[in-house]
Amino acid sequence: MKIKPLADRVLINPTPAEEVTMAGIIIPDSAKEKPLKGTVLATGDGTKDEKMVVKEGDQVLYGKYAGTEVELDGEKYLIMRQSDILAVIE
Repeated sequence: MKIKPLADRVLINPTPAEEVTMAGIIIPDSAKEKPLKGTVLATGDGTKDEKMVVKEGDQVLYGKYAGTEVELDGEKYLIMRQSDILAVIE
């Protein structure tokens, strides 16, 4: 299955949260920091008021609560508006 975002939306593959253990303590998934970085997998065409400036393959930073989590073929992705992206990593 393939997802094509509409308008000014972007499909992002979030970078997995790093698993840090201290002195044998394993941090559960619910306590891990949500990743704030990811890779753009697909973009919409933009709108008449806002052209699409990110492209597939861009590494981006986004807000902590940005986007909607979707699951496709067992993988978790985020769909968010382009305006929720804070920066492109070069």
